[in-house]
Amino acid sequence: MDADFDIPAAGDMMNGDMDLPDEAPIMKVGEEKEIGKQGLKKKLVKEGEGWENPESGDEVEVHYTGTLLDGTKFDSSRDIGTPFNFTLDRGHVIKGWDEGIKTMKKGENAVFTIPPELAYGEAGSPPTIPPNASLQFDVELLSWSSVKDICKDGGLFKKILTEGENWENPKDPDEVLVNYEAKLEDGTVVAKADGKEFTVKDGYFCPALAKAVKTMKKGEKVLLTVKPQYGFGEKGKPAAGAEGAVPPNATLQISLELISWKTVTEVTDDKKVIKKILKEGEGHERPNEGSIVEVKLIGKLQDGTHFLKKGQAEGEELFKFKTDEEQVIDGLDKAVMTMKKGEVAQLTIAPEYAFGSSESKQELAVVPPNSTVYYEVEMVSFIRDKESWNLNTAEKIEAAGKKKEEGNVLFKAGKYVRASKRYEKAVKYINYDTSFSVEEKKQSKALKVACNLNNAACKLKLKDYKEAEKLCTKVLELESSNVKALYRRAQAYIHLADLDLAEFDIKKALELDPDNREIKMEYKVLKEKMKEYNKKEAKFYGNMFAKMNKVDPANKSGGKEAAPMGIDSKA
Repeated sequence: MDADFDIPAAGDMMNGDMDLPDEAPIMKVGEEKEIGKQGLKKKLVKEGEGWENPESGDEVEVHYTGTLLDGTKFDSSRDIGTPFNFTLDRGHVIKGWDEGIKTMKKGENAVFTIPPELAYGEAGSPPTIPPNASLQFDVELLSWSSVKDICKDGGLFKKILTEGENWENPKDPDEVLVNYEAKLEDGTVVAKADGKEFTVKDGYFCPALAKAVKTMKKGEKVLLTVKPQYGFGEKGKPAAGAEGAVPPNATLQISLELISWKTVTEVTDDKKVIKKILKEGEGHERPNEGSIVEVKLIGKLQDGTHFLKKGQAEGEELFKFKTDEEQVIDGLDKAVMTMKKGEVAQLTIAPEYAFGSSESKQELAVVPPNSTVYYEVEMVSFIRDKESWNLNTAEKIEAAGKKKEEGNVLFKAGKYVRASKRYEKAVKYINYDTSFSVEEKKQSKALKVACNLNNAACKLKLKDYKEAEKLCTKVLELESSNVKALYRRAQAYIHLADLDLAEFDIKKALELDPDNREIKMEYKVLKEKMKEYNKKEAKFYGNMFAKMNKVDPANKSGGKEAAPMGIDSKA
């Protein structure tokens, strides 16, 4: 565009807010449509590529020819052979341009008819554009660079130079590998590194790097404009080693490339089993509970001592085990169930999920008490335990029965968490029994009752009283006179302080089984709880009344003694 004709912004001539659409209209070549409600029209001359449109803040490159409605040409980038570049919604051009170009795709050619309100208004742009002139621009969108205000506060802008791959972005726990170069506004290089690795949440160099990489894709290259609040602030940074000094309140320009990253996940909610992916696996499937897995494995102590090595040498047998069967330490068991085939991961496992407070003699070394251990694991293959949808009716009932028996063994061993999971899985196999025969439904009901009752017993042991109450209620929906369900639900209600409901269940259970010693004992416990509760309640209200009497003005005035609450003193 000519130096003496930069299409000045018409912001000063605009009244009121713009009321324009957020999305580009769908158009055919040759079709003309109005954009928004202020008279801006667009006629499509040539379709563009893809589906994306430039957004506010993006840097666009266009060719254009501008004419009055009578065909008089007043400017053209094509005539001088140089495309015109500007940033959308920054007041660099008239409003009609900003709004029109945001509806275009890369390579698209369109003619915009722009009313005076979105152009130069009443003043015009003498001598070429008269007052109140509507204009036509033939515009071709050559390309654009996406520029994002990452923190939405004007402190950190990202301009994409090279698009990345896929759609994932690194997260706080991940370890990223980057190339970067930081310059001052005068072009002085203050820091540069190739192949720098750091954990996102810990950051590196200045706060801007960590914030930016969380918005980037693998292979993406960007140019960051970093204001002081995301650089080195009011104090700046002195020169140190190979890094130059950054003056106070300096704005930085940082070229940043995200080469790759290692995904780090917290396998357990308490963050005591951490998995870092060294090599991504294939597909989407992962082992479930009861899977047969084959892995290559190296176990190490904090000082690097190997205590276990399996499947490492050529021809050596792989390490094979069944998940959720306590055949390996808990942390390893939980971690492999998050892995895909071919995945290689590094695990950090705290003592609580490893060998605990006891010394453990392993294949190559002794693991001292309270040791955090480290494993490098490659998931070679696995066979998932069959899910209910892979089984026919007879197989579902058989699988449910098997899981129930496994749960019973675990319950007797005091392993209530694992037993609970077995009972839950058993019920899942037979939960939907509408296609079962009459006999199969009978078997299914018996299994559901037994598994939910046993699971309720697990939940009581684990002090999960709410869940115990729900499980017993499920049983009573199937068998309203089930004494065990009434008894266990009453136990749950007592712990939840729902004493009236507990008493109702116990009385009903005693009606059904008046000689049951356990229920009678529980009734005694309930009566003691109720007596204790009543005493506390009486004491609470007694104290409350006493405090109220102390501050009662009628007492302080020397009048008659206050009557009990709710009773008229004249009665």
